[in-house]
Amino acid sequence: MAELPPQPQPTPSDEGSDQGAPAVTVHLALGGNLGDRAANLAEAIRRLGDAVRIDALSAVYETAPMYVTEQPAFLNMAVRGTTTLEPRPLLRALKEIEATLGRESGGLRFGPRPIDIDILLYGDRVVADPDLEIPHPRMAERAFVLCPLADIAADLHHPLLGASIAALRDAVPGRDTVVRIAEAL
Repeated sequence: MAELPPQPQPTPSDEGSDQGAPAVTVHLALGGNLGDRAANLAEAIRRLGDAVRIDALSAVYETAPMYVTEQPAFLNMAVRGTTTLEPRPLLRALKEIEATLGRESGGLRFGPRPIDIDILLYGDRVVADPDLEIPHPRMAERAFVLCPLADIAADLHHPLLGASIAALRDAVPGRDTVVRIAEAL
């Protein structure tokens, strides 16, 4: 896990955030399998600094595709940081980063993409809306999410399942398709 030096707190937009709101710890998953995968991850992390004060990065993993298997391998990682954005404005910020880095909306679900950024955890908050679920609803079935997340949050407990991230990682099938390729970007 890479610990990052302190960064200035982001200045969120007024929409959906309170300038005096306390910062919340968030865990995000990043992945992509098109173009320069490592460069896309690095650029996404750089752009996240506008919305999230990143304080830890997982190692980088190469992973086999899941669900739609006839596509290139992914690079995946996880980041931890703090934000004063509420979940919906944070999601909008993440979608803007994805679009800026070439992700087209309306593509094949679970298909190839230059970058994907998912909110895994937002403190211990639970959100259950049709277009936003936190904790991420499929994280416990995804080795490509749990292996990197365990690098930076092994002892953290899933707010709905009650198990630690390390325990979820150890129980998930498909760990053999997740290969650590770099300690950091």
